[in-house]
Amino acid sequence: MDTAVTPDPPLGTGHAEGLAVVERMLAGGNVLVLSGAGLSTESGIPDYRGPSGSRRRHTPMTYQDFTGSEENRRRYWARSHLGWESIGLARPNAGHRAVTRLVTAGLVHAVITQNVDGLHAAAGTPQAVELHGSLHRVICLTCENTVSRRQLHERLDQANPEFRALAARVNPDGDAELAREWEAAFRTVSCQVCGTGTLKPDVVFFGENVPKPRVAHCFDLVDAASALLVTGSSLTVMSGLRFVRHAAKQGKPVAVVNQGPTRGDDLAAVHLDLPLGETLTGLADRLKA
Repeated sequence: MDTAVTPDPPLGTGHAEGLAVVERMLAGGNVLVLSGAGLSTESGIPDYRGPSGSRRRHTPMTYQDFTGSEENRRRYWARSHLGWESIGLARPNAGHRAVTRLVTAGLVHAVITQNVDGLHAAAGTPQAVELHGSLHRVICLTCENTVSRRQLHERLDQANPEFRALAARVNPDGDAELAREWEAAFRTVSCQVCGTGTLKPDVVFFGENVPKPRVAHCFDLVDAASALLVTGSSLTVMSGLRFVRHAAKQGKPVAVVNQGPTRGDDLAAVHLDLPLGETLTGLADRLKA
């Protein structure tokens, strides 16, 4: 008598069955993780789209706006300077640490993150590909010298001591809500190497493309993986969704752990709508990672 083979449960099944699917996927090894803002909410960094998220009250500044006007740059740096501490002081949470455990155990072969908070590296996964760059670095648009954000923060703090007493609502990208009069009063600084260059956070702005070599490297990571695990991303923007589509086109299993629906749900074998830290830690525990 032939032994019946039980197929993997489809999208939308119970949590126990879904967890079993993701556990089997990870146990097979060679998994690629794609992480988004939802992974960092437990570190105190809000998410625009998740159930614990916040909606932006202002349109995000585009690359064209930033480079086209000194007034726009002053507005950006005023808001970003005020909000930086919430990003700079954030620490990895259980979800980041669980991903690091899975990498160390050899079950996850690579991590691509859409986040710019640097928390994967802080958790011990320095090889994580930062798709959209990092707020922890600043680049000069003239001479391309880079410095740490902490160094720039100290310079801006010295130039704007009156800002130390301000408090404001902070958005997920470290952009704070600030009154217009305070934005206009902010004093920016130039590159210390070339003397006149415009400083920009080393992140991909709206209207700016992810560098092609970085995108190509990410596609190579998808090609090399046996499966793709999405953690904390709604996949609303194409920069992350394209990798899910690429994996699915190759017939590789895709699993999603995210609170709320995603644009990739129709391509996923399973979607677990569960808290990230607890869920990923539980998986790492069961796999003895």
